[in-house]
Amino acid sequence: MTTLADWAMQLERSGADGIALRACRLASSHTPPTPAWLAVQPELLATIALLGDLGVGEEAQAACVLHALVLADPAIDAGAIAAFPEGTRALVEGQQAAERVWALYAAHGSVGGSEGLRRLLLAIIRDLRVVFILLARQLVRMRAATRAPEAEQRALARLSADIHAPLANRLGIWQIKWELEDLAFRFLQPDVYRRIAGLLDERRGDREAWIGDAKAKLGAALGHAGIEAEIAGRPKHIYSIWRKMQRKGVEFSELYDVRALRLLVKDVAACYAALGVVHTLWPYIPGEFDDYIANPKGNHYQSLHTAVIGPGGRTLEVQIRSHDMHRHAELGVAAHWRYKESTAGPISHTPPSALRTVPPSPAARARDGGQRPLAAGSSMGADASFERKIAWMRQLLESRDAPDDDAALLAGFRTEVVEDRVYLLTPKGQVMDLPRGATVLDFAYSIHTDVGHRCRGAKVNGRIVQLSFQPASGDRIEILTGKLIEPKRDWLAAQHGYLNTHRAREKVRTWFKRVDLAQNLAAGRALLERELKRLALQPASLDGLPERFHLKTHDELLEALALGDVSTGQLARALHELAAPPPDAAPAPAPHPAQRPATDSGAIVIEGVGNLLNQLARCCQPLPGDAIAGYITRGRGVSVHRTDCAQLAKLRERDASRVIAVEWGRRREASYEVDVVVKGYDRKWLHKDVTNVIAAANAHVIAVDARVDERRGIVEMNYALKVTGFDQLSSLLSQLLAVPNVIEARRIA
Repeated sequence: MTTLADWAMQLERSGADGIALRACRLASSHTPPTPAWLAVQPELLATIALLGDLGVGEEAQAACVLHALVLADPAIDAGAIAAFPEGTRALVEGQQAAERVWALYAAHGSVGGSEGLRRLLLAIIRDLRVVFILLARQLVRMRAATRAPEAEQRALARLSADIHAPLANRLGIWQIKWELEDLAFRFLQPDVYRRIAGLLDERRGDREAWIGDAKAKLGAALGHAGIEAEIAGRPKHIYSIWRKMQRKGVEFSELYDVRALRLLVKDVAACYAALGVVHTLWPYIPGEFDDYIANPKGNHYQSLHTAVIGPGGRTLEVQIRSHDMHRHAELGVAAHWRYKESTAGPISHTPPSALRTVPPSPAARARDGGQRPLAAGSSMGADASFERKIAWMRQLLESRDAPDDDAALLAGFRTEVVEDRVYLLTPKGQVMDLPRGATVLDFAYSIHTDVGHRCRGAKVNGRIVQLSFQPASGDRIEILTGKLIEPKRDWLAAQHGYLNTHRAREKVRTWFKRVDLAQNLAAGRALLERELKRLALQPASLDGLPERFHLKTHDELLEALALGDVSTGQLARALHELAAPPPDAAPAPAPHPAQRPATDSGAIVIEGVGNLLNQLARCCQPLPGDAIAGYITRGRGVSVHRTDCAQLAKLRERDASRVIAVEWGRRREASYEVDVVVKGYDRKWLHKDVTNVIAAANAHVIAVDARVDERRGIVEMNYALKVTGFDQLSSLLSQLLAVPNVIEARRIA
């Protein structure tokens, strides 16, 4: 099989008529046999064969062909690719997304953090099979790199060492991991590789044959002792040997685990019984026995490790553990890959000193509110999330033979793990990870506190966005800063959506706490007055307001408002409750002889009369929760007014006997009219944006009137709306204030 056409004929002869054959036919019909296309076919065919050995399935093989086709002919009809099933298209899209990561790595190398690039890669891939395709393709390229120029060899090797090999290790794809590591080591440090290869004094095949012989002898001894065990040979590859020499600071002759076996038994008792068999079969090396069952490691890793003199006088390491211990070591908090990897990737020439973390100075910590911004992926929450995702992926890998289980596991993987973090890029290519839902302003604070404080705008992929914009994984973000450090108090208002991470909010609060108390009181007073005006509320007294927030004095409330401890939404609700009459207040006596029980005629309860027609007054437009009173009209029933309505005051002076007590009923299904004014600096589409916000809030527009002051450039829009109640109105006003260019949004009294 030397060309794609050969593979197509092989599929036809086998009677296959699936996705892979369709992809081959599409490639043959759309791509002329140019030298460039023919040159990529050996790599493509080798990747397809390796995927077949891994048992990934023909859909992944077809996706390889389609991806190569798109690269060779970018102008290919999109409909041709769209004709394939959704799963196949997702695999092609995953490979295209990975190309962006490769381009990022080529531009910046590992300066931005290989760890962050690996996390970004997994975040943008939605189908696990893409990882198999990427690893298989990279392994094929590394195998063929022996004939490539040295610069190309080293570039491929660095990419494998930084991205592919650690990824294969984390996902438990051991058969690809060790070969990628060895090949990368061979190209990056050829002299060291050749020296260790010579010290081994045998070829890999010879080592594996020796391991097979030791495995057979140990299996027979365990069977004779009545111990059931799974024995796996673990021949050490050259890179692993070099790593241990570096880590322990010893020479090759001092290593006892160049060859190793792993025993998996039923329980703890069987572990120690198997250990006795091993030590009876071969003499053990004193000082090389570790009991991690009785004394687990700090990460709860448990196993028995011993070194013996095996067949032919060669040293052999034996690890013994139960199946539960093995599952914990592979998938649990033991996190074997944490032990196997180091941040700097020792295949390269990184000095050990570069691996140390320099603690920030006290001054730097003080500037950041006592906590420095974390590097990409270094937060505990991000690590826990990422490790859950790795664990789910490895479970998928180990259960590929059970399609039904795979489907259920994959569904849980997508909903529970994938969507909890976003991986974002700085202009220099560094990967930063934040909780999903974080805004560009959260991103600015994750870079540095001063960057957040001086943030005045942001660009996402070159496009200017609002500070409340929530980017997606893979987005490149540029923060636009000013010279002055002046965060805005509105950033603390939850309804505006500027900050969604606790850490960023705390940095803003800390900054304002350092501001002079008088400034905080003035800012809090301005917020209180603005809310009273915005909601057109006039409570008789504010004396009871602080205690609603468990505060003692009015000044404490003002300071809490300024620091964001009390949100404007909480304040609005408290003001509304304060303006309403107490629920147990005695109603004013009505001048009617027949006192009947209160009747709920819709949404208004009228005391003293039954089933009397009522209507909301147009002059003050009361909403559910407002303090209200009724006025008996001639022929139109009861007109319901707000208690502070100027028109009601005039009617009371004219005939106080017609004023009766009414209250809101329990039913709130009805709609209520309210007048709202919105002012802002005139711009194109402003009226459209405001209307869209009103529609999104499920408020109904009855009428609208807009006027533009050409001299000042300010537009005033008056809306007559129908809302379900105060809660909807308060939320709508906050959303309207967040519209760009809007400077005021309030209810008209």
